[in-house]
Amino acid sequence: MDYLWVGIGGFLGANARYAMGRLVADRLGSGYPWGTFLVNLTGSVLIGVLLTILLDRAVADPFWRLVLVIGFLGGYTTFSSYTFEAVALAMGGKWVAAAIYVLGSNVLGLAACGAGIALARNVRF
Repeated sequence: MDYLWVGIGGFLGANARYAMGRLVADRLGSGYPWGTFLVNLTGSVLIGVLLTILLDRAVADPFWRLVLVIGFLGGYTTFSSYTFEAVALAMGGKWVAAAIYVLGSNVLGLAACGAGIALARNVRF
């Protein structure tokens, strides 16, 4: 049943991401990735709010984390998970780990994306 709740949340989150992207592109144009930028920022705010309420305010029912955090925000943006985890490491006093996570995710993520592009361009299907 957990997979169903995650799937429903993911469906809603992915559609919210698409709607936000369309709305922003219609208003600001598509010359800059404003839609993705705003999705990442709003997702980061939402995960901060939701996980704080769910974890710190003792809303213990795991259903809400499945639907809202893993499902909805997972479909909306994975950047939200990344930012929450980086902040959690820093707030836990693990500054070096947080820095490695942030720099590693960005630098290696960009390198991995570039490698994927190169691979796709050089492999004949």
